[in-house]
Amino acid sequence: MKFSTQEEYGLRLLLRIAKFYSVGKTLTIPEISKAEKISHHNVGKILRILRMGGFLIAERGQIGGYTLSRPPEQIKIKDVLYVLGGKLYDDSFCQIHAGSTSFCTNSIDCSLRSLWKVIQDAIDSIIENITLKDLLNSEKYFFQFIHDSKSIGLTN
Repeated sequence: MKFSTQEEYGLRLLLRIAKFYSVGKTLTIPEISKAEKISHHNVGKILRILRMGGFLIAERGQIGGYTLSRPPEQIKIKDVLYVLGGKLYDDSFCQIHAGSTSFCTNSIDCSLRSLWKVIQDAIDSIIENITLKDLLNSEKYFFQFIHDSKSIGLTN
């Protein structure tokens, strides 16, 4: 299983912008592009998706740029990933991957559908309570956060 470049870059761009949220600084596409080593075109495309998804505000003008639409602790990673790439599995999955027929030949008793659903549920249970603020911390902090979340039942 792989996450898309759009999901990876989208999270990186949000994290970059979130680092400046508390001081009220906006970042421009060229600034973000240079810092993240991603082309202006890709940065602009992904920022547009994030803005349309309600995570960013774009300010025009000489002192314009991008900032978060709300504090990092209010932005759930689950929501961001769904806007950037959607779920790994949802109810339409079987219709999309039915093969050359209009319905799946295994739809009555499909263990693959069950597998994808279990994987999606596991992913959802992990990312449901993770916010952008959590990702702003060090890797060590984040692993401890996940471990503590599991021990108190926030994630499975």
